[in-house]
Amino acid sequence: MSVLVLCLLIAALLLVRVPVAFAFFGPCFLYMMTSDQSVGLALRLVSNSTASFPLLAVPLFILLGSIANRAGIADRLFDFALALLGRVRGSLGYVSLGFSWMSGSAVADAAALGKVEIPAMLRAGYSRPFALGVVGSSSLIAPVMPPSIPAVIYAGLAGISTGALFAASVVPAFLMALGLCLVVFLWVRRMPDLPRTEFSWSRVATTGRRVIAPLGAPVIILGGILGGFVTPTEAAAVGALYMLLLGFALRTLHLRDLPGVLVEAALTTGSIMLIVASANLLGYVLARERVPQEISEWMLGLTSDATVFLLLVFALSMVLGTALDAIAVLTLTVPILLPIAAQYDVDPIALGVLMILSQMIGLLTPPVGTVIFVLQAITKAKMAEVFWGSLPFLVPLSLLCLGIIFWPDAILYLPQRLGL
Repeated sequence: MSVLVLCLLIAALLLVRVPVAFAFFGPCFLYMMTSDQSVGLALRLVSNSTASFPLLAVPLFILLGSIANRAGIADRLFDFALALLGRVRGSLGYVSLGFSWMSGSAVADAAALGKVEIPAMLRAGYSRPFALGVVGSSSLIAPVMPPSIPAVIYAGLAGISTGALFAASVVPAFLMALGLCLVVFLWVRRMPDLPRTEFSWSRVATTGRRVIAPLGAPVIILGGILGGFVTPTEAAAVGALYMLLLGFALRTLHLRDLPGVLVEAALTTGSIMLIVASANLLGYVLARERVPQEISEWMLGLTSDATVFLLLVFALSMVLGTALDAIAVLTLTVPILLPIAAQYDVDPIALGVLMILSQMIGLLTPPVGTVIFVLQAITKAKMAEVFWGSLPFLVPLSLLCLGIIFWPDAILYLPQRLGL
């Protein structure tokens, strides 16, 4: 069974909407059986791929996000942000950009927050393409801003410090938000009739008191990791416990809510781990067929310039990100690209930030970006409205990727400064 047949089978299964994990599992098991490989070996590869201490942070971060959403933390932050920015034209657009860190998943943010924010913007007189574009683009910050699930996966695959990758991702995440804010500013200038609310210090004080405790979670997580006090896995556990106790203390979370929270976190974790396991099996098959070596020789024969290599990585990651989950793309491509990057003297941390950001752009890239279809499904909007609403926001994100490609050392300053 050739690699070409294997890839065609996987592509066919993906086209008929078979879940990514099973689209990988089926052809790979068929390959193992037809090439005299032990099915027991395949099962060991699948089980060993998820038996990793760094990956233990994934379910804990997912649990933290589930607890925060169920406890209504986003509502408190939303009210405070509106109190601060109510007088600013396009305030709802700016506020939407501030809620991308809640779940760590672009698709989850687009689905959950889109149901709330898009109707609110439409009622306030914003155009539908604008509302769709803001929510879709803001959701892309979630997997880049720490704590980032794709960053945890990449760090485990690449054998690098998760804390260092988190530190390197902070500045790009803020630059993403700044670039998207610029697009919002330019767009709302053409909408002079947008409603505004009077600024009130009493309202700011009231809503501000309600967000002091929730803002302790990112301080504990990022401060603990970047300060070297805890590992990312330990920080995730402490953060989840803090959010759980906070929900009980604020009386926005009750014991009867816990089964639903745990089931939601377990389902999300299960889907991610299935993808990791199936992609690891596919990686074994590709390695056995010397695909990584062939790609490496092709790239090295094509160019000796690290910048050209990074441009190819950007294009490949973006294209794959339009069709596949980020976890699947990372698990498939990191073992192939990392050794090649070493030959170009590309730092693995810079490579990781570029790959994750490129895949996020792919999620919002017409015509097949996953986030685009999520927005269309939850709003019943025309696909053309989602396309045209998303395109302006892709400009600053693409420019940021180009900045990382031409100046990769710039994002390494913070982790080097922190000694990570």
